[in-house]
Amino acid sequence: MLHDILLVLLGIVIGAIIGFFVARIVMKKYLEKNPPINEKMIEALMSGMGRKPSQKQVRELMKQMNKMK
Repeated sequence: MLHDILLVLLGIVIGAIIGFFVARIVMKKYLEKNPPINEKMIEALMSGMGRKPSQKQVRELMKQMNKMK
């Protein structure tokens, strides 16, 4: 009885560890193919709001967003 419970718990722990690493690999590949945001996206967003951003503003906003990670 106790042996069976321990095997189930061990299986859950091993499954969680394997699942974590698989999810991590999949997420890294996804982010390489689809980066979250880049300078062109920021320019398009600001232009859509009716502003023509300077390159300095775009770089500052990128720096702020990278700090938040």
